[in-house]
Amino acid sequence: RKIIFEKQWFYLDNAIGHTYGTTFEVTNGGNLQPKQEVEEATPETKEAGTDNRNIVDDGKSQKLTHDDIKALKDKGIKGQEIVQQLIENSTTFRDKTEFAQDKYIKKKKKKYEAVITIVKPSTRILSTMYYAREPGKINHLRYDTLAQMLTLGNIRAGNKMIVMETCAGLVLGAVMERMGGYGSIIQMYPGGGPVRAATSCFGFPKLFFNNLHEFPLSKVDSLLSGTFSTETLPSEPEDNALVEEESNGLMEEKQISLRETEEESTSETAMEINQTEEQDTMDINAEDAEFKENKEKENKDNVREKQRKQWERRKKLIETAALLREKNADGLIVASKFHPTPLLLALLEFVAPSRPFVVYCQYKEPLLECYTKLRERGGVINLKLSETWLRNYQVLPDRSHPKLTMSGGGGYLLSGITVVLDKGKSDPTDLEALKMEEPSSKRCKVQDLHC
Repeated sequence: RKIIFEKQWFYLDNAIGHTYGTTFEVTNGGNLQPKQEVEEATPETKEAGTDNRNIVDDGKSQKLTHDDIKALKDKGIKGQEIVQQLIENSTTFRDKTEFAQDKYIKKKKKKYEAVITIVKPSTRILSTMYYAREPGKINHLRYDTLAQMLTLGNIRAGNKMIVMETCAGLVLGAVMERMGGYGSIIQMYPGGGPVRAATSCFGFPKLFFNNLHEFPLSKVDSLLSGTFSTETLPSEPEDNALVEEESNGLMEEKQISLRETEEESTSETAMEINQTEEQDTMDINAEDAEFKENKEKENKDNVREKQRKQWERRKKLIETAALLREKNADGLIVASKFHPTPLLLALLEFVAPSRPFVVYCQYKEPLLECYTKLRERGGVINLKLSETWLRNYQVLPDRSHPKLTMSGGGGYLLSGITVVLDKGKSDPTDLEALKMEEPSSKRCKVQDLHC
């Protein structure tokens, strides 16, 4: 399969069998070849200028033109040799400082050397890639904010976690990677089914998905009220496709029956004309009957397969509902494009006491409303609304400094710990009993104050 990445195309056939971290060179035909480690001959005394004040960027310092560079590429010359020729034909390279020379070489290598390194997918790599290329798909969730969520949520092996996210499965994949296949995860999803585009990029083994359960948000209210039923399930695209196939099969059967009636009428007229034609029509009818039987058998198999999938899905849904009814989840992670308040108030019912929960939102105002609602409701402690501030630094010899550009914001986090919620109201008799249990000296002091 042809892969296109940053204006470079290649085939991954030759990469099969190599370990992660292997560096390849892209040849002219798009094939990959393992790069040979060649030590660069660096002279002991490197000629360099003291400063760049006399260098003028007028575009005339390079003797090689675009046509010359293109001709070198067509001859099959490697990128390293092209970079070397660019250095030799630059009139201002020797006048630049040593730092400027290193920067120039690094820039030209990135442009002309077709070198790729295949690395193992991880949460950091995928979150950085999504945030840089398609931040809207992950609700602008920055990688450091995701790391804070995993820490505040106390994600570890053996946990029973509830995850509600609309970040293309990135948060779910991060939780699965941290748990390492031990424990259980219940994914709450809106709509007809969960979205796990980013989760599939992690390359988890099949064992990791054995303890992954899913439950629709539309069934949460009925589960809490005790009216949960599996009769009405969200429709799947596969089911719709099977229904279309069945309707197509019925249409084909009708067409076949019409064709049979026409052929029978023609066969009756043919019997009067010629006996040979009668034999031919009988053969055609036999073939059509066999085709009809095969089509009916295929339709029955499709219906049976559809019923089997529905039964398996209903069975998994019942198992997930049983896990939620236990109300002993070890944590809750919410990172959704929807308003967090109704989601959090409903899903906190399934979390055990003394367990952490974390809610992510791109904006601060919804989390402020959620913070207020939780304060009024009770049942939580250590509520904290925070924003992570990230700044990248360049760390190089004699030139370490903060980078000129930085991220404007990575979203907000609301975290806390659940406690037992006392839903009973205070009774006057209970207050009197508590008053009688107070020490006598304290009762006397209170009575003296009232007097």
